[in-house]
Amino acid sequence: MAENEERTEPVERRGRLTAVLALATLVSAFGSSFQYGYNVAVINSPSPFMQQFYNSAHLERYGRPMEQNFLTLLWSLSVAMYPLGGLVGSLMVAPLVNKLGRKGTLLFNNIFSIVPAVMMGVSEIAKSYEIIIVARILVGICAGLSSNVVPMYLGELSPKNLRGAICIIPQLFITIGILSAQVLGIRHILGNSTGWPLMLGLTGIPALMELLLLPFFPESPRYMLIQRGDEKTARKALQSLRGWKEVEGELSEMRLEDQSERAEGRPSVLSWLSQRSLRWQLISIVVMNMGQQLSGVNAIYYYAGNIYASAGVKANDIQYVTVGTGAVNVFMTIVAVFIVEFSGRRLLLLTGFGICCGACVLLTIALNFKDSVDWMPNVSIACVNIYVIGHAIGPSPIPNVVTTEMFRQSSRPAAFMVAGSVHWLSNFTVGLVFPFLARGLGPYSFIMFSIICLATLVYIWLVVPETKSKTFLEISQMFITRNKVEINLGDGNLPLNKSKDSREDAVKVTAF
Repeated sequence: MAENEERTEPVERRGRLTAVLALATLVSAFGSSFQYGYNVAVINSPSPFMQQFYNSAHLERYGRPMEQNFLTLLWSLSVAMYPLGGLVGSLMVAPLVNKLGRKGTLLFNNIFSIVPAVMMGVSEIAKSYEIIIVARILVGICAGLSSNVVPMYLGELSPKNLRGAICIIPQLFITIGILSAQVLGIRHILGNSTGWPLMLGLTGIPALMELLLLPFFPESPRYMLIQRGDEKTARKALQSLRGWKEVEGELSEMRLEDQSERAEGRPSVLSWLSQRSLRWQLISIVVMNMGQQLSGVNAIYYYAGNIYASAGVKANDIQYVTVGTGAVNVFMTIVAVFIVEFSGRRLLLLTGFGICCGACVLLTIALNFKDSVDWMPNVSIACVNIYVIGHAIGPSPIPNVVTTEMFRQSSRPAAFMVAGSVHWLSNFTVGLVFPFLARGLGPYSFIMFSIICLATLVYIWLVVPETKSKTFLEISQMFITRNKVEINLGDGNLPLNKSKDSREDAVKVTAF
């Protein structure tokens, strides 16, 4: 009798980092997320030489030098097309991951990396700056897809006790991509008049490696079971990822999630936006992604060169100090990987936005007194690095983790589409508006960023719950009271969680 009970009881075991899970994480993060970071920073260092190429190509084509205003416009387009492409890529997330699967979308996405890599690599030979601008749109689409699909894929592969750490790995590879571009951009390496086409073209190598290696790893088991109804493939994928045969506990949890979703119905993206049971989750991912990008991280990097110069760093040495800042970013993201399952998501978000808020206030003071107080420029450098540390442990990596966890299977693609669109729109807005803010407000523009950090911190404190070591269904339960929705399962009378609101105010969602 006891033997039969043991067979029928789903056994839940604590997940571990198996070779299959570790390699799937590394291949997808290097093949996709690395490119996002690399292409953010790749045109910063060689920008003077690329602009010289724009001018010489125009001169050879039309017999006259390019007007300065037109050159500025073309360069602005070269920079701005990347986040614009990111927005387009984010809008493609939901239809692609539902049709092709998570792994299938990542494989398809390599088209948007390999093709533009070739285009940028031959742009100087072709004497065409238009090729670079078009290629920047395409690599932007690649970044828009990868920044959303990689955390989704890895979040669905991971056991709940490792999900936070594994979902930060994509952000770690983004920072490694930025650092790699900064190192290669040093003048005597590739950041010069002859090396920049090769530097731009190198983005295709990670994509090629992913295209060759990722097919050997499993598709998301949750996608296969809940969205495709293929339990046999889902079971096989889980067994491969977990390193043991007994996966009935996780399969049971997936079936329960599938059951609750069927009871609610699987809405289209447009109707999903107005679904009451997801209202506060949706508001939360919008606030966190806006806070992430509007908190001034791009502005800090924009100002960093001037700050280092004012501190007495020689013009030729600024590139090395910038690499040092990139290394701090990588190191602190590694720290976040190791502490997220211990500290939780919420604490890292609150701490990170708090540090960024304080650093922006101190930076404003330091920049205002840099000419009158001898040691103030050094305070400015310290503020930049403190800000980078704060952003690296919370605002940069955690929003994607929480977006993965707050939504159930059928809602997750639409959630990432919305989160990604907000992310890239905010990124584009900062890039467009900040130069004017810096000109008009000077150092005081950082006060605005500190206010945004504080507002995001207050919202997270009041609304966002801790999600570590919870199943996706358990996390959905945590929003029942705030959304005024009661989820019933099984026989339709057993609520997963009791709402404090009256039954009249609650919308009942009854399962089979």
